Amino acid sequence: MANTPPTPSRLRRALVAGAGALALALGVGLADAPAAQAWDPGHGGGHGDTALAPRTSFTMAPDGSSGATAGGEGIPNIDSGKKTIATYYGDPGTGIANKTDSPYIRELAGILAREKSQLQAGYDRAVKHGQKPAIVFDADDTTLWTYDMEVADMHFTFDPKEQDVWVQDQRFPATPGMVDFVNQAAAIGYTVFGLTGRNDDQKAATLGNLTKDGYTAFTADRFYTKWTGVGASQQPSYVTCATAKCTTVEYKALTRKHIQDLGYTITLNVGDQWSDLQGGFAQEALKLPNPTYYLPSPDLPGVNEPQLAPRTHFTMAPDGSSGATQGGEGIPNIDSVKKTIATYYGDPGTGIADKTDSPYIRELRSIVQRQAPVVAAQCFVEKKLHRNPAIVLDTDDTTLWTYDMEVADMHFTFNPVEQNVWVQEQRFPATPHMTTLAAVAQKAGCTLIGLTGRNDDQKAATLGNLAKVGYTGFTAQNFYTKWTGVGASQQPSYITCATAKCTTIEYKSQTRAHIESAAGGKFDIVANFGDQYSDLIGGSADRTVKLPNPTYYLP
Repeated sequence: MANTPPTPSRLRRALVAGAGALALALGVGLADAPAAQAWDPGHGGGHGDTALAPRTSFTMAPDGSSGATAGGEGIPNIDSGKKTIATYYGDPGTGIANKTDSPYIRELAGILAREKSQLQAGYDRAVKHGQKPAIVFDADDTTLWTYDMEVADMHFTFDPKEQDVWVQDQRFPATPGMVDFVNQAAAIGYTVFGLTGRNDDQKAATLGNLTKDGYTAFTADRFYTKWTGVGASQQPSYVTCATAKCTTVEYKALTRKHIQDLGYTITLNVGDQWSDLQGGFAQEALKLPNPTYYLPSPDLPGVNEPQLAPRTHFTMAPDGSSGATQGGEGIPNIDSVKKTIATYYGDPGTGIADKTDSPYIRELRSIVQRQAPVVAAQCFVEKKLHRNPAIVLDTDDTTLWTYDMEVADMHFTFNPVEQNVWVQEQRFPATPHMTTLAAVAQKAGCTLIGLTGRNDDQKAATLGNLAKVGYTGFTAQNFYTKWTGVGASQQPSYITCATAKCTTIEYKSQTRAHIESAAGGKFDIVANFGDQYSDLIGGSADRTVKLPNPTYYLP
């Protein structure tokens, strides 16, 4: 009886079974990858297992604990957060807030208009009850506006020495609308108090700054600053703390109690941080918006004030446009985002990621366990069918891990000169578990192709770094870096751009198309891996795999 040739479907099933055996031999199981059986080894139109757009809805605890559970895509991206904050403050990207009009200024105007309408009635009510009505105001971002210092100067990384320069030089403008609000309250008859976390050495300069900005109600005897512990600047007797160092809530709440003990009734307490308001000793609390930093502090012992707590649910577009609509409390606070990212990467606060275990490492392991058998099956089948299979991998945070550079060194503010130092010195460790993924794909028959935004001058060092950390399949011929425009490093003919400067998507998608063309080797890209959506958008891959990365965003 003649042998019956296998049908194409039987051949595919046999080859996929062989790929599964190969993957198991390499230590990567198929149990979590049912998609491997459904794959058709044709030249697909770029289907993916993930929608190629960032998340816009987030749940984030203010203390950073969400980093343990949310997953990388569930953490607000820090660059998107910065852009959202910039939009809110009318900052065009210089770190300088618009002083005339912005969503922030308009929101404050609405808040203060409502409060102004109640000032006279609140005063009359207090006097009718025989009280001496008072209002307490915090300083930074309540009466004095710190945005330009926090962003243009410090880039969201607080520096107490630089802050003291700003304080002593009295550089801060008034928080929009607050001069009129404070002066109106004083004119009605309220006694005005200041209560700030600035220290005694900064008191005179702070009062001078307030006067320079037009405030008329603050006086030295009614303006409380924090002790330094040096000389006469000591902790007052009316502030007692549960531990050696007082919390913000202990200092501020017990100072308000002291003001009440002096015979005043605090009808309103105004601050931009929840810790300015916690602890009671005020009839009402007014929270002003401020997503540019977060100063946490626990409730006083035995006190529970759930109404004085930050939001935990946010809607944020990746391009920052949400800053025009969400309001200050609806923008993920930058400090909480940083703490969430640190938790995710197992960073104890040093800017150095845990290299052994973290939610990030565990999530990547899970991704590789799911994807490697599927990719191995595709590579194996296409190799047997002589279709020249390949996988394309981005570099930064796809094959090489940049966290320590981005955080410990750059503090989330990218510096291309410093980045080049790291590149040339080949400092980057491998992205967790990605050497395994690359080895599985290579052994199953795929060519490894690198496609990175790093430039031609960084190509040799990048290939050296990849080899140093355990990758064996990358070659200079199949590793694409971006042109510099200098000398021989020019834009290739296969890339055309809509504008003078190519976007990441134009560069990467057109390079993938070139890779699949005869001129580029006529590969079939069975999978495209990247940590940015711009690494993946634009087709020319049978499968796209997004790796998590909330530490920067490249649109």
